[in-house]
Amino acid sequence: MLRKKGIVCDCIAGANPIDTLEIIKEVGFDTFFTGVIEEEKVLEIVNRGKALGLECEFLHAPFTGINEMWREGDGYLPIYEGMIKTINSASATGVKKVILHLSSGWNAPEITDLGQKRFDEIVAHATKKGVTVAFENLRVVGNVSYFADKYRHNDGVRFCYDCGHEHCYTKYVSFLDIFRERTVATHIHDNFGKSSEWEEKTDLHLLPYDGDIDYRKMMKKLDEYGYEGSLMLEVFNSSCPEYAKMTAREFIKSAYERLERILREN
Repeated sequence: MLRKKGIVCDCIAGANPIDTLEIIKEVGFDTFFTGVIEEEKVLEIVNRGKALGLECEFLHAPFTGINEMWREGDGYLPIYEGMIKTINSASATGVKKVILHLSSGWNAPEITDLGQKRFDEIVAHATKKGVTVAFENLRVVGNVSYFADKYRHNDGVRFCYDCGHEHCYTKYVSFLDIFRERTVATHIHDNFGKSSEWEEKTDLHLLPYDGDIDYRKMMKKLDEYGYEGSLMLEVFNSSCPEYAKMTAREFIKSAYERLERILREN
């Protein structure tokens, strides 16, 4: 199956994503995403991408403080407002999807009625704006599995499969078997799993094949559930000292070649 190849346009530390898009197009990518959420800046990035023949596939909402969504008080407001802002920016610039987190850390809060109400409001706002929200798998299996069931009849709620998070946080849980045909986005990167349940520095965001993820298994599952979307790299030149020694073009070209290898070997 032919698949589009994508990469986060914020992959080069300190660089203007607008400039990075030029290289992304030059080496052969088809699509990209960004963590930029301010409407004016998103519009500039989206328009530059269009001019180059690149699609901005989704925006990634902020996630710092995401656990506050489940807690009493007003501590949730900054992250709540950040997710609303991301949805508004996506809607205003023609971006169809927004990626959301549900929690962070090994000791994430349990699901609460209050938190569900807040996420229901986020989903309702996205539906009103014509934007699909895609929840991403992280450490806690229960909350994303719960949301997969809760919103199973809502076409505006889908899921983003992050192979790196699965490998280092929940290695023996197949999120593609949970998300199934509701997977609409991917985050592709590599790591070495986790040596300890409580080890934090495992989500390395390495280039594919610089860790030990089994991409054949991943691709088999994506094909099994009929996923037709892109393979989207979430990699950064700041993830590894060796990457930092590379020019921006060398890093992005290497990233493209790794995606081609995944597709060639699977």
